[in-house]
Amino acid sequence: MSPATPATETGTPAADGGLALELLVHGVGGTTPQIMLGDPRTVCVTGDDTAAVYRCAEDADAEAHPERYRGRPVPEAYVWCNLTSGNSARALWLLLLPFMVVNLAHWMRPPAKDPLWAIRLYGVLVRLVALSLTVLLVAAACEVALDLTAWQCAGTAGCSRSWYWLGFTSVAHHGWWSQPGRRLALAALAPAALITLLWYLSNRTWSAYESQQPLTTEPADDPQSPQPAFSRPGFWYGRRLVARLRAAHTAAGFLTTGAAVTVAAARHDRAADGTPAALGLLLECALALAGLVVVGVVCRRGRTESHRDERLDGALTSWLPASSLVLLVLTLLYASWGRPGWVSAGTLPGDRAFGFLAFAQGALVVSLAVVARLLRRRAPGRRAALRGFGGPAVAMLACALGGVMTGGVAQRVADWVDHGATPGMSRSAYHGPPPLLTWQASVIPALIVVLLPVVVFFALRTWRTARADAPRVLADYPAERPDTARTRTIAAARAVAGLTDHTPLFVGIVAGASLVLGAAALAGAWWTGEVPARAADTAPDTVAFGADAAQSLGSWCTGVGFLLFVTWGRRAYKDAAARRTVGILWDVGTFWPRAAHPFAPPCYAERAVPDLAWRMNTWTERTGGRLVISGHSQGSVLAAAAVWQLPAATRRRVALLTYGCPVERLYGRWFPTYFGPGPLEALHREVHCWRNLWRATDPIGGPVRTGGDVDKGPLLDPVAYGRTREHPLPAPILGHSDYQADPAFARERALLLVELATGVPNQRSDQSSSGRSCG
Repeated sequence: MSPATPATETGTPAADGGLALELLVHGVGGTTPQIMLGDPRTVCVTGDDTAAVYRCAEDADAEAHPERYRGRPVPEAYVWCNLTSGNSARALWLLLLPFMVVNLAHWMRPPAKDPLWAIRLYGVLVRLVALSLTVLLVAAACEVALDLTAWQCAGTAGCSRSWYWLGFTSVAHHGWWSQPGRRLALAALAPAALITLLWYLSNRTWSAYESQQPLTTEPADDPQSPQPAFSRPGFWYGRRLVARLRAAHTAAGFLTTGAAVTVAAARHDRAADGTPAALGLLLECALALAGLVVVGVVCRRGRTESHRDERLDGALTSWLPASSLVLLVLTLLYASWGRPGWVSAGTLPGDRAFGFLAFAQGALVVSLAVVARLLRRRAPGRRAALRGFGGPAVAMLACALGGVMTGGVAQRVADWVDHGATPGMSRSAYHGPPPLLTWQASVIPALIVVLLPVVVFFALRTWRTARADAPRVLADYPAERPDTARTRTIAAARAVAGLTDHTPLFVGIVAGASLVLGAAALAGAWWTGEVPARAADTAPDTVAFGADAAQSLGSWCTGVGFLLFVTWGRRAYKDAAARRTVGILWDVGTFWPRAAHPFAPPCYAERAVPDLAWRMNTWTERTGGRLVISGHSQGSVLAAAAVWQLPAATRRRVALLTYGCPVERLYGRWFPTYFGPGPLEALHREVHCWRNLWRATDPIGGPVRTGGDVDKGPLLDPVAYGRTREHPLPAPILGHSDYQADPAFARERALLLVELATGVPNQRSDQSSSGRSCG
């Protein structure tokens, strides 16, 4: 491409501000550049197969011919959907759902600036909850592979004969592998492989996401003034922390597997006064000491945002997982020691660890709530979700999700191995999973009973709101003839959209009920040592019937949930459309960097935000032109975060146009430290101009509430009440979609460009082309 002609040579009036660019950023679910630009012929300006900037083919050399674009901007589309729903391997991210949820809890801290010890303690507690979820996942894998399969089924002649693939480990064959310790050592390869896979996926995504270089900005004019979080140089650069946490969680996984094997062998040796009893005690002490080191590493360091931290703690990230792997190998060799008299009976020793883990998670969540309460008192925001308890509530949901997934997998495997027998109810040699897992499944019906009145309450409230809103709907269309059915439809759409504002209350009820019912399940399992139906054998008939019904319904719920989970994961693996639907969940949940859990799905914003910041900065520097970054839905969040990263000089050439924007309605309430009133007002002051379009029928977007002339809405939706000359067919209720079809969109974009033109100098004479074409 040839160099662009200066504005002064083409006759472009100085008052028009020169060439203008509109950078479009799509929302959740993604789309194609052809749809975004409304042209089937598009070219890639810069980027790769994962995320790229596209233009219409005829606009590829726009910088060389600015005279063609008088009165309209050059449209450009940033497509980032492959960051969350690209290849089929991303369907496996469904397994990481609890990790993603607990990572969100880190960012929900109340916006207090002090005390610093409470802020740091909040982060430490969330990271410890995240560590417990990794241990829980590995413990579930050990339960399936070591306890249900190698210890119980292979140790029972009747069960092992039913499965030919267990033949060489069966006690009925009296082979070398039939000894319990050797069966456990062999089965431990399964959870070890799972940990290795998680480490590999985390390491690969770490290289692709966390290692992306953010834009370098100049320091603040006043070094003493606090910078908004998104403008800090190290906010989108979490290499060091994720590497440390990955090493710690990998080590925790290996140590959990080693402990499951060692405890069983050491208990036998102590009871039999065997020769390797001292070695078993030594290994147990080594595992405990290594576990303390892992906890220390997790607690020691949080995020570094004030500067771009390039260090990687190479010794720690290498030696911690390696030494834990060595310990695991030693435990497997120890368990393989010949013990002719050892017979596996009952459940695997150490199954009460699930109870201790559940108790620890509950204690951590309660402690997190106490710290959140303290921070909330220092910064009482009116619209913060759950009055500052959003983080503890979401952390509780992560633990509940982990417990349900653990119990569901264990129960379904037990059913399958024992040919459909109810776990814990048979008096045969096959006992099934620990009773706690059955108790946790049994409280699911109680949770449903608690939630049913809540759902009915919100349904009635929505109905009443829709009825009350009918006069306001008619007032919005004063020249139209009233139509009862049409009015009800519009009012119902507005009322349903308003349910979003009540989501925090629903989440709080679910989290509180989960905490109470989880504590009840733990107490019941520890008190009785039996599954609910067996524990209620001697109780009155009503209690016995209720316990049996709860256990059966809970088992059915976990079974259906497990099947749906597997079916959806399989479908997402094979079907790109289903994978894109799963990707919508990640679009919302993985915006935030991995600050608590290194095995969570990667943060696409650590790639997308630098991409957008680099594109805006380099284009405005090269051309001296004006730029409107136009973001829809989740794209508006990315746009705002990218504008925060720009140097002050570039920010004066950039306008922000958001529509269907959840920045305040969702992010501001759940993440007040980063999108609360203070940060949004600061962004409003720093951006040259900002417009936000919203509709009352939109369940996601809303006003940003920064004052001034930012919010434009609610826009009329539908644009026509009945049939008109302009709309002879009924106009649809658009809700969250098609904002660009509204006349207000083009009007506000044009006003933004005019506002930029009044404060931006003419284009410089050293403009160059838009970049390379990559497809």
